[in-house]
Amino acid sequence: MNRATPWEKAVRYVLLLAVLALTVGPFLWQLSTSLKSTTEDIYTSPPRFLPAHPTGHNYAEVADIIPVWDYAVNSLKVAAANVLTNLAGASMAGYALARLRFRGRRAAGLAFVAAVLVPLESIVIAQFTMMRELELNNTLVAVVLPGAVGALNVLLMRNAFAALPYETEEAAVIDGANVWQRFTRVALPSVKGTLAVVAIFSFMGAWDDFLWPLIVLSDPDRFTLTVGLNYLHGTFQQDPRLVAAGTVIAVAPLVVMFVCLQRYFFRGVGEGAVKG
Repeated sequence: MNRATPWEKAVRYVLLLAVLALTVGPFLWQLSTSLKSTTEDIYTSPPRFLPAHPTGHNYAEVADIIPVWDYAVNSLKVAAANVLTNLAGASMAGYALARLRFRGRRAAGLAFVAAVLVPLESIVIAQFTMMRELELNNTLVAVVLPGAVGALNVLLMRNAFAALPYETEEAAVIDGANVWQRFTRVALPSVKGTLAVVAIFSFMGAWDDFLWPLIVLSDPDRFTLTVGLNYLHGTFQQDPRLVAAGTVIAVAPLVVMFVCLQRYFFRGVGEGAVKG
């Protein structure tokens, strides 16, 4: 491979810095705004990124205005349930599509691909009607069920299992292992990276979801964090400091989770890559 010239390296770094500014910049600006006091003008020109007198008063005021920690607990319940159901359901479905031979396997795989292409907005009415018929409206169970097993997660697990060498399972078959033992003792330990990817995607999807909880929940005591913070924004449109503080509270758990699982995440991207 030819080495990049200094000019090419400079262009790459400039592009990387531009992408970093576009992706991380808004969050850093929200963090800065959340730490600014009411005596500091946030609309100065040119903008001042670092707060002159950092304060955590905005976070305390958010907790006084809305039950933000109760909303966070509800979101945590939904996200944890979503992670567990996706890890169990997507791994079993992906293993069946990759390793088991049964009639309709190709059709099932195409069905999961089609499910990925269907936008939520086109099926939200059907989902709401189903929850109402099951008498689950206004419950956290209704928030969890539609995303309990994500089609994208199933495809990720299917590709990860398909990339494993058959020889490893053949040796287990010779030793007398059945399908379930091959799945739990041979296949699953070999795709820990993809499991981490599924866990992160499931947690993020459940934690950040706004439309579906807004539709299916009516009791404020059961609101998730994203729905609850919407009330904060509507009440205090003239004080973006509080909105910024609520945003940081909502994003912080995602950052912590990704930092804890990033090593497995990048390994899992390679495991679950789609082969050409």
